[in-house]
Amino acid sequence: MTDANKATTIFELADQFIALANELSQAEQDVGKVGTALRFAAARYNAFEAAIKSSDLANEKDSALDWFSNEYREMLQDNLEDHIANPPAPAATDAAPEADNSVQHFQP
Repeated sequence: MTDANKATTIFELADQFIALANELSQAEQDVGKVGTALRFAAARYNAFEAAIKSSDLANEKDSALDWFSNEYREMLQDNLEDHIANPPAPAATDAAPEADNSVQHFQP
């Protein structure tokens, strides 16, 4: 097996982050909180990535923002379409469901 075949794919790495996010969501009982933390972590790590890769981040900041924003938008678009086509199954509970005031209604 070549080194290229042994390399972890971005999807395998992403699955590891998602598994951790799922564990944290279960522990915190707050998907929104974990989602916000994950976005903050991604922003922090992407800023670090840009700083490492750039020879002049001050001058390339706007380009970096555009690039990372476009990448995220495309990935989010693909995953939203996937969840529209394949909605997640609701979690089974023993008790009657209470009103969910934590649902975010996304409006322009």
